[in-house]
Amino acid sequence: MICLRAIDNTKVAAVFDHYPEHIQKKLLFLRQLILDTAAETTGIDTVEETLKWGEPSYIAKRGSTIRIDWKKSTPHRYAMYFNCNTKLVDTFKELYREKFNYEGNRAIVFDENEEIPVDELKQCILLSLTYHTRKHLPMLGI
Repeated sequence: MICLRAIDNTKVAAVFDHYPEHIQKKLLFLRQLILDTAAETTGIDTVEETLKWGEPSYIAKRGSTIRIDWKKSTPHRYAMYFNCNTKLVDTFKELYREKFNYEGNRAIVFDENEEIPVDELKQCILLSLTYHTRKHLPMLGI
């Protein structure tokens, strides 16, 4: 099991505390994947954990923001959101069309009972956290 890093930002911690317990665990797993991917990536020194639109958000110096959230309107689903003004989700669809469910050009959506393809999701996270170093390249430099 992954060792979870404590949430230093009290406002972010409060948002996690308000999720249903079973969803909270799933979102904390996504959070840890983001932090682990950043720690494993050369050139990413820090990831800022903050709130954007009231949702836990993660940004590296040369990256594009990643948000994670659950909505009461879709209680059995949760998502990882990416900047819809980028080609990130379009790239993920080209790479992993059958691996994930998508919401337009802004999110990868998970069912609460779904097994997450961790290696593929970490690649998506990596592309977002390093987006500004390769955004000018076709298919994000892949």
